[in-house]
Amino acid sequence: MNINKVLTFLFFHFIFNFRITSAQICSNSFCRRTEPIIRFPFRLENLQPNSCGYPGFDLFCDAFNETLIDLPNSGTFTVQSIDYESQNIWLNDPDHCLPRRLLQLNLSTTPFNAYFYQDFTLFNCSAFDYARYRFDPIGCMSEENYTVLASSDETAIRLLESRCSLIAAVAVPAQLGFVEPVMTSDLAGDIRLTWGSPRCGRCEERRGRCGLRSVNGTEIECRNAARRGIPRFARYTIVIGIGLPGFLLGLGFLYLICIRVHNSSRQRHPVMEFSMAVVPHSTTTISGLDGSTIDSYPKTVLGESCRLSKPENNTCSICLSEYMPKETLRSIPECQHCFHAECIDEWLRLNPSCPVCRNSPKSSPS
Repeated sequence: MNINKVLTFLFFHFIFNFRITSAQICSNSFCRRTEPIIRFPFRLENLQPNSCGYPGFDLFCDAFNETLIDLPNSGTFTVQSIDYESQNIWLNDPDHCLPRRLLQLNLSTTPFNAYFYQDFTLFNCSAFDYARYRFDPIGCMSEENYTVLASSDETAIRLLESRCSLIAAVAVPAQLGFVEPVMTSDLAGDIRLTWGSPRCGRCEERRGRCGLRSVNGTEIECRNAARRGIPRFARYTIVIGIGLPGFLLGLGFLYLICIRVHNSSRQRHPVMEFSMAVVPHSTTTISGLDGSTIDSYPKTVLGESCRLSKPENNTCSICLSEYMPKETLRSIPECQHCFHAECIDEWLRLNPSCPVCRNSPKSSPS
């Protein structure tokens, strides 16, 4: 009996120490302090055990302590940034010629995907005066005797077809700011990819720690997740829920007063009843945009640097809160004004115009 107690004590003591040791080994890591923080589902090869990451998410450090990832069939890329909450990763070329790498980019054997692709056509132009048309050359692919240009705009492509030779058409993962057709680009910006599995975004939102449930399995679990307060969207909904009924109640009260005044006037002037014509009041219903139109407006997830096309627009005009890293923004294509996605979605469902310039965005037919 005593031996069983001792064995039980040793067993639980071993399990407890093993969990502590595993948590310490799988703590946050990085190649250097200015590089992205590495945690599950990613892991650093030769520095952390396999159980600290998920298959296909291995990273490593080069001789300059830059963070790299090796994509099968596509080669090695530098990791510029990782957003664990929205499950996004930004990549670029360690040799500083991303357009050449895009010609052979193949994500079919990787756990990563693009939100959407934008088709660019590359041209080799030798005698074309590209500066006259304000084209941006791809410097790393150009030489002294010719210049390589890229465009996704049909008008610009027709112009280049008549003066240059075709190199290739390539599908480029969406980059920041690439929403409308682009007349010219050097394609040097970071490419943004996302992953669908493992799904740890919800755990990250709750400030939890995502990881493997067991050392040899692939099932994941969320540990130490904290309860969250009321999110901004819920607060905005509560304001609408309280304010709208109060507004309707006030209208109803005003309507009752008008009825009483009208009836009192009829009692004082009964003869006028027969000479007055009844004119029905026409009511106008103002409704917002439909869900499919709102969902079609572009969304952007801010990185740690909070880069925007207009740096002065750093505050949401609806909730009056400054933009923070990892927040999702949505812009109205007609005027390019940006807002928190949850704020502008609720606004456009009730109001068919931009909160800033009051221009009416294009809406889908009812």
